[in-house]
Amino acid sequence: MSFHPIEQAPARLNRSELAVPGSQPQLLEKAAKSDADVVFLDLEDAVAPDDKVQARKNIIEALNDLDWSGKSVSVRINGLDTHFMYRDVVDVVEQAGANLDLIMIPKVGTAADVYAVDMLVTQIEDAKGYQKRIGFEHIIETALGMQNVTEIAGASKRNESLHFGVADYAASTRARTTVIGGVNEDYSVLTDPDKDGNRDVHWGDMWHYAISRMVVAARANGLRPLDGPFGDFSDPDGYRAAAKRAAVIGCEGKWAIHPSQIELANEVMSPSDAEVTKAKRIIEAMEQAAKEGKGAVSLDGRLIDYASIRQAEVLVEKANQIAGG
Repeated sequence: MSFHPIEQAPARLNRSELAVPGSQPQLLEKAAKSDADVVFLDLEDAVAPDDKVQARKNIIEALNDLDWSGKSVSVRINGLDTHFMYRDVVDVVEQAGANLDLIMIPKVGTAADVYAVDMLVTQIEDAKGYQKRIGFEHIIETALGMQNVTEIAGASKRNESLHFGVADYAASTRARTTVIGGVNEDYSVLTDPDKDGNRDVHWGDMWHYAISRMVVAARANGLRPLDGPFGDFSDPDGYRAAAKRAAVIGCEGKWAIHPSQIELANEVMSPSDAEVTKAKRIIEAMEQAAKEGKGAVSLDGRLIDYASIRQAEVLVEKANQIAGG
């Protein structure tokens, strides 16, 4: 291990993150009663400009009056390039900051963006005498944000998670797609002809690099990486496949833009009983190996060593977190 320790963000169950428009108050109470680990109340893309002021009032009321126990609650503010952003922060934090866990900052492009919001939130918290510090979630959804993702990840002690915003990222990079998440048939590999002249087409994941890069920046700074939205909520199989790809490369959770996606995210982002059992067996086998002075042993026909312990401990820790949540 490096001599440089990685300070981990506060532990928070974050398998599913439900998006709820602040302009639809009838949905806020349902969200508070949902099985989502985290709910973000949206003031940005899901709210029309003429509805922003009322949506802000709705969210403040929901934070103060609804029971959010059993989950974390976040507010997605408007971007720093809009005149809505400062009032989002001032009004929500001043009037309901004691009941707010996280602020989600969209379209973060540079570390200076994080610093600006941090300064404002810190002043409000100090003035109001809040004892609990509000954490930050950042959406990486522009080419500029992806270029500076490492600096963004380390820009504030408030940082807790990075999220991949696929739709705006596609627009920013001028990707040839109009879907929100998922795959594209043009992003594929055509095999060479076999002896009969037949060729196979293997689809790829056009977002693999972007998510992988974000995951590395997040984990190197002790943050949680999360995959963002999957737009076709009538396609649970497609959602599950996207969530599995994200989980395999290190994402801790995925957005749910529809309540039907919450259960899918919780399922995919939770280790199975079989995985946890195997992880515990690995830990036990390595503990026995240590007693015998061995650095590696065989388990079920496979080599395991001290790196295997670290992998196993991640799964067991996640299972314990879910059980305690």
